[in-house]
Amino acid sequence: MGKRIIQQRRGKGGHTYKTREKAGKLRPGYISDANGEFECIKLIASIGHSVPIAKFMNKEGKIFYNFAVDLLYVGQKIAFDRHNAGDIARLGDLKNGTEIFNIEHNPKDGGKFVRSGGGFATIMAKEGDVVKIMMPSKRTKKFNVNCRATIGRAAGDGRMDKPVLKAGRQFYIMKSKSKLWPRVSAVKMNAIDHPFGSGRGKRMKSKIAKRNASPGKKVGLIRPSRTGRKKR
Repeated sequence: MGKRIIQQRRGKGGHTYKTREKAGKLRPGYISDANGEFECIKLIASIGHSVPIAKFMNKEGKIFYNFAVDLLYVGQKIAFDRHNAGDIARLGDLKNGTEIFNIEHNPKDGGKFVRSGGGFATIMAKEGDVVKIMMPSKRTKKFNVNCRATIGRAAGDGRMDKPVLKAGRQFYIMKSKSKLWPRVSAVKMNAIDHPFGSGRGKRMKSKIAKRNASPGKKVGLIRPSRTGRKKR
């Protein structure tokens, strides 16, 4: 009797493929009706994020969480609509060349882009209601002028410089984020574990899965936009 393949087991859920509850407890982002100054009252090392999370509070007792800017410290004050490092402002109000992170996709959605340790994007140009931003991938993306972002670079830069050294440590790092590791090639598996498995057919052609295939068979090219050799 064959086993369920990895896609099926992950889809069903369970203790093996489950994110730790503590990893997603905090939801960093911006509150919609915030203005004035907020003070950083705590820095939190979240296992589900590569950036430390800062807890901010204003004089009225209103609290929100956001990703920490580089060199942020407890007691530092940030503000909405101000233009210093760590402040939160509208994209339309910032100058070209400003480094930003945690950018909103749509106004007041709390931030969706550039949220990894040490990451930053750069404002390139403004055209009417559109702001062009160069992302960390060096591609340019357009945003609405009313979208907000945090000024500066995200904290946590250099996290990849220190070697992991042990496979066990890497396993727990990936497990805390519900990532599958180690990733084994399908053709190296046994036939009962994957449709591509077995000792034969290692030089196989790419398989196009049927659109209505069951999860155990839906492997290879899934709903490809094109097939065949790419002509230059």
